[in-house]
Parts: sequence; structure tokens; C-alpha cells
Amino acid sequence: MKMAFVYDWLVAMGGGEKALEAIYELFPAPIYTLMKHEKLAGFPSKEAEIFTSFIQKLPFAQKAHRYYLPLFPLAIEQFDLTNYDLVLSISHAVAKGALTHPHQLHICYCFTPMRYIWNHTHQYLNRMGSIQRIIARWGFHRLRNWDIASVGRVDHFIANSHTVARRIKKVYGREADVIYPPVEVEEIALNANKEDFYLTVSRLVPYKKIDLIVESFAHMPKRRLIVIGDGPEARYIKGKAGKNVELLGEQPTEVVRDLMGRARGFIFAAEEDLGIVVLEAQAAGTPVIAFGKGGATETVVGEETGLFFLKQEIGSMIDAIERFEKSSFDPMRIRNHAGGFNKERFQREFHAYVMQKYEAFRDDCSRNSHF
Repeated sequence: MKMAFVYDWLVAMGGGEKALEAIYELFPAPIYTLMKHEKLAGFPSKEAEIFTSFIQKLPFAQKAHRYYLPLFPLAIEQFDLTNYDLVLSISHAVAKGALTHPHQLHICYCFTPMRYIWNHTHQYLNRMGSIQRIIARWGFHRLRNWDIASVGRVDHFIANSHTVARRIKKVYGREADVIYPPVEVEEIALNANKEDFYLTVSRLVPYKKIDLIVESFAHMPKRRLIVIGDGPEARYIKGKAGKNVELLGEQPTEVVRDLMGRARGFIFAAEEDLGIVVLEAQAAGTPVIAFGKGGATETVVGEETGLFFLKQEIGSMIDAIERFEKSSFDPMRIRNHAGGFNKERFQREFHAYVMQKYEAFRDDCSRNSHF
């Protein structure tokens, strides 16, 4: 079986990159990606063959690759994958649209249909100026047309949560099997000694709702919040932060995990695909206060490993934190729950799925070759 990976872009370590790393351990194969940031040198392995698109050579691509979004469909279609038996795309944007032919099997592990052109469009548009908004509306429309047109290039969809499987059905009209992504539970230390602060870790982009968390804590000056992460919303969020909010920007993994273990609670306000960071916090024995829609409802057990708030509003979040302050949680119970999402489980399920689909595909090709 000769195979290749197609990945959107490699610019920072996150949940998608960790999933790619875990799958690469199962199937070491060439990786085709729009671009790769120099800080990810040696990822996912020093031996990995990585091919980038023309986006890599464009000015400022490493710092502002998203400005080239209208070119992404064109760029992903330039990869010549004709000599591979199996193409495995890992996609939250355009990777699923790589060109394949009928004698290839294409499996897509989908983190979500492009959220900025489908379910979070207006959240992104509302942060733009009037001229930028007009241009974005036109660009998003064109991207939607391409996104739908490229659906047929995928033979099988795997979703990383039931939430995403429902989105795939809604947007693409396709069924998707579910395999939850890997969480490095064994590498995260359990800490039962909690300190008096709350933590959130996220890219600072509109749909993550970090501004909501920060504004809520402005109404609770006696409670301390630490925010880890960076992104285009950084300056906007800083303007809303009170003296009880500490913005640390991006931090090394060891710092993030140390604070996760010590935090009294972890706050998650997004309607997310799954939210691996929520499971990482639980692996450290830290209970979660999460928005009660999306992937968090699949990873947090209400009243056992955390609490939910039902509206992305300041009052709803404050009410949840007040309930949280009166509740008690067992750190070991929380960690044991996160253990069910570990890397070994993911690799076992993913390997079995790919091999089953490939064997069925090969048998079908053999039968048809006799006609």
C-alpha cells in the first residue's frame, strides 16, 4: 500500500498536528501541505518527507498565511498524488479537496467543514471593517461553492466527534464515522492540589469567545483568570481585561500543563468541534466550566468532571462559576474519564478503520478488473 497524507498547513502545534503525529507513527508516508512554519522543523519526524505548495514561497506566508485563503483551493489541487494507492487527508479547511482518481482510495479525517464559511461566518464578518466585509462575503461564497464541489473527491469521511459528524451531514450530505482524536493523558501529571485561579488556553480568534470569558471576569474582580494563547484578537481582548486577568500569550507546553494542573477550574466558552484542550485539563484532574453545546458535551460529564453554561452570555457564565464555587470534584475521577481518550485507543481504532476500508477497496478493484 503506497500512501500519502494531505494536511492543510503546518504552522503551530495543536490538536490537529498531534493527530497527524499519531497517525504518522502508524503509517509513515509523505506529507503534502500548503505550507510549513520553520518552528515545526523535524515534525512529525526528522525522516518525514514534506512537500509544500507555492503558498510557502509567497511574501509573509509564515506570519500571515490566512490572507492567502482565496488561493488555498488552487494550491491544494496542484499536488500530484496520482502514484499513491491511498490518500489520507486530515482536514479542517481545504485538504479534503486534493485531486484523486477513481483507482485511489481517499479517506478524510475531518476536524470540521471550514467553520469560517459555514457555521461561524457571521462571527468572523462582524470583526471586519465594511470594505473588508464586502470582500470577505464574496470570497466566502466562492469558497463554499468549491467546498461543495470537492466533496465527491472523498470516499470515506471520519469525524473527530459526533458534533462534527452532524456538521458533515448538514453541509456535505455525507455520513461520517467517528474516531475521537488522541489525548496525551500519560504525559500530563495529575495534580490534586488546586490553587485559587481559573485558566483558559486558546487561539485568540472570534469563535473561541475568549472576549466573553475576559468580560465575565471583569464583573468578578475578586476572582483571578489566566489566559494563555495568541492570535488576531489579542489586542481586542487585552482592551477588555481587568486587573484580575493575566494575559500570558503563547507558552511552552510544560508551562501550560503546570498551570492546568494547579488551576481551580478550566474555562471553555467555544462551540467547538471537540476541544482537546478540555480533555488535557481533565487529564490533569482539573474540572471544566464549558459552554453546553458542541464537542464539550461529548468530553465533559456534567456534575462529575465539570459544569455547563447554556448561553454564550456574561450572566450565564457568571452563574456557572458561582455554581462551580459551591461544588466539589474528585481529581482522580476526572483524570480517569480523560483516560478513555488516550493515544493508544486512537491509534488502535484508526489503524483498524483504514485497513478495513483499504482491504474492501482492493477487493472491489479486483472484482471489477475481471469485467
